[in-house]
Amino acid sequence: MTQHASPPRDSADTIAPAGRTPAWRGLWARADVRTLSLLGVLAALVVIGGVTKPDEFLDTRNLQLVLTQASVIGVVTVGMTFVITSGGIDLSVGAIVALASVWATTVATQEYGFGGILFTAVLVGLGCGLVNGLLVAYGGMVPFIATLAMLASARGLALQITDGRTQIVTVDGVLSLGERDSYLLGIPPLVLVFALVTVLGWLVLNRTTFGRRTVAVGGNAEAARLAGIDVRRQRLYLYLLSGLCCGIAAFLLVVLSGSGQNTNGNLYELDAIAAAIIGGTLLSGGRGTITGSVLGVLIFTTITDIFALNNLQSDVQQIAKGAIIVAAVLVQRRTASTT
Repeated sequence: MTQHASPPRDSADTIAPAGRTPAWRGLWARADVRTLSLLGVLAALVVIGGVTKPDEFLDTRNLQLVLTQASVIGVVTVGMTFVITSGGIDLSVGAIVALASVWATTVATQEYGFGGILFTAVLVGLGCGLVNGLLVAYGGMVPFIATLAMLASARGLALQITDGRTQIVTVDGVLSLGERDSYLLGIPPLVLVFALVTVLGWLVLNRTTFGRRTVAVGGNAEAARLAGIDVRRQRLYLYLLSGLCCGIAAFLLVVLSGSGQNTNGNLYELDAIAAAIIGGTLLSGGRGTITGSVLGVLIFTTITDIFALNNLQSDVQQIAKGAIIVAAVLVQRRTASTT
């Protein structure tokens, strides 16, 4: 008796029952709605800023400043998006940025010039990411605990290196990147770096095997393991990627501030997590969006700028951010319950 093979159920080309929309189209529609919603919020904030402080907010220099400030936390958020997508968390990103920035601006490091500062910042970020990855992937530690320990250790080491003092950068090649003469077509170099990291992050997450493995591990780690994915190695790579982004962000922060301080990166972990969440990345893992995370960063940076221009207290700003985060999580839960 002849048997007919049935088509695979997980195929994107599987024919949906009459009257029903294929699952992949529903996912695309929801992703598109999230992106449009975030763009709408950002547009509304621009209108509010333009109405309340038209001469200051819409000034070219202010817009360049907003994008420049978004670049530092934005690079960190790209790395955080990968970690959260895999079902992990990294509470140490702000402390790693601080440690990398002060280690890269010591007198001994600055003797090696531009390359020495950049190399040290990236190397410190990778080193911290390696420790986090080994503790989580091979040490069996919960990401929350492992990265919390790194947060405390990195902050303490940064304070020990600086002895509580600000380390001033004297390398002209680094300082010149923050000057207007270095802008390319009116775009600050830091923004160009942020754009490059964003594009690369999007390509890796959406167009490579590494990205598919990241989503698979976050969706169901055991199923990913049974499918042949080395889950522990993947998690190690992800924390290395997060550390790399922190090292790059530390260098950008050194360029922006012209110094290294042990207080750098304060609360970056909360801002990065919040930006990723409101962008549509699931905190439980299995879904991530670089585009949404970047829009989340721009929304928070714009809010900060509007509050600063209108001389509003920072506590009100934090309340506004908190309300946005709660709303984003509620929307995520509502979306998840309808799938």
